[in-house]
Amino acid sequence: MTLSVTEVFYSLQGESRTAGIPTVFIRLAGCPLRCSYCDTQFAYEQGEEMTVASLLEATAQFQSTYVTVTGGEPLAQDESLVLLKSLCDAGYNTSLETGGMLDVSKVDSRVVKVIDLKTPGSGECESNRYENINYLQPHDQIKFVICSEEDYIWAREQLTEWKLAERCEVLVSPCHGSQDATELAEWVLRDHLPVRFQLQLHKQLWGDERGK
Repeated sequence: MTLSVTEVFYSLQGESRTAGIPTVFIRLAGCPLRCSYCDTQFAYEQGEEMTVASLLEATAQFQSTYVTVTGGEPLAQDESLVLLKSLCDAGYNTSLETGGMLDVSKVDSRVVKVIDLKTPGSGECESNRYENINYLQPHDQIKFVICSEEDYIWAREQLTEWKLAERCEVLVSPCHGSQDATELAEWVLRDHLPVRFQLQLHKQLWGDERGK
């Protein structure tokens, strides 16, 4: 059993609840979406074939207790479910970054799911699989990448309609190079939104995709 892998690397977590924590990133290849703000287009293509065992071995070399499986879109490969379970069995604090268009119901319950609800500005809003909201656990997170005021209003409506803050933590972040961060922060404060505002730490430090 193998997975197509773009890279395995060690960096600081750039976003989510564990931002700033040294983390091993397993970036799987391939993605069915083409979001307007995607900064990992290099992961669209076929990667190197690796077994779950070799991925566990590569992860162990970095001596970190935190691992994030990201992409691309990890759930586009069925074997990712085995990888996630294996990482949990090995004792890692494991998180999954997913675009939210594929079924998360079979993801190991120990995994922290970070589900990106695609805003209109992403160009992939119609791909959202809202059934996934039913599988959220308190330790999971929903993420909105805000490209404009239209996106912010839409995200605020989803927050209310689905009672997202009652299900799990909700993250909002400005789209890099599109939405002014200070403006977004002021909207959040004005509307008393029950969310965590975040910036992409890795882009502030290195100006690239490391840590995501």
